[in-house]
Amino acid sequence: MSNESSAEQVFNAQGICNSLKGVGYLASPDLGFSLSLMYRLNRPLLLEGEAGVGKTSLAKSLSKTYGSKLIRLQCHEGLNVNQSVYEWNYQRQLLSIKLLEGHPVDTIEDEIYSEKYLLERPLLEAIRQPEAPILLIDEIDRADDEFEAFLLEVLGEFQITIPEFGSIKALSKPRVILTSNGTRELSDALRRRCLYNYIDYPSLEEELHIIRMQLPTMDIELASQLVRFIKKLRNMQLRKVPGVAETLDWAEALMCLGFRSLDEDLVSLQSSLVCLLKYQEDRDEIDSLSLKKLVGSAL
Repeated sequence: MSNESSAEQVFNAQGICNSLKGVGYLASPDLGFSLSLMYRLNRPLLLEGEAGVGKTSLAKSLSKTYGSKLIRLQCHEGLNVNQSVYEWNYQRQLLSIKLLEGHPVDTIEDEIYSEKYLLERPLLEAIRQPEAPILLIDEIDRADDEFEAFLLEVLGEFQITIPEFGSIKALSKPRVILTSNGTRELSDALRRRCLYNYIDYPSLEEELHIIRMQLPTMDIELASQLVRFIKKLRNMQLRKVPGVAETLDWAEALMCLGFRSLDEDLVSLQSSLVCLLKYQEDRDEIDSLSLKKLVGSAL
């Protein structure tokens, strides 16, 4: 079998979904198709969706599935080139300058701006890998417009220019996944350069499947009650709707507490909501009466 036909089998949509399922990640056929195109076209993939639906864990699962190195750039307000691309080890440079006192200026510059003083940050590290890594640019919507504009150049050329060092071109183009929680509108220019997929909360059947994959020893009836409870909870006007990560945390907590049914200890169940509700106003919303109604609808 040729390498091309092998890649065809590995990176078709169904093959990717099956591979991800093997490491505990349940991907929809639509997401599998987007990932297939990401691999075949080597285009960045922009994933949008609420926090906790599995965007970041997808990149981790792909890394585990295909044995690719995962390099993560966590975006935040004020993110700049020094934090994302490279910076110089100034302390070592100053020490070398003192040791090289008396040498010609050109000699000193050549020494202090050499490879051993260069500190790689995620973007530079990603393009210098001998084999294509997974580059996760997480929560790009938290970065400033200026950083987003800079990122367009990097994604367009996969080349970084360091004035004192020269241009560094990617040894192997990274597989780029960008995530966004929708806190800021991204530019059309960035969207044009990316493939796109929206990851929504899973259906009842999908979330139950996820729990069964991650916590195979959990009682099936309790797991079914749990996902029905979560579904009702997500329909409420909460400040922070629980995601899949919170579902798994709660499921594990209920197992540790010895629950076999949600209605067997409402006092402990109320206390266990610390796994799901991360704002006091949301905790206040689910009083004992509301909890009883939610449990009744889940049984």
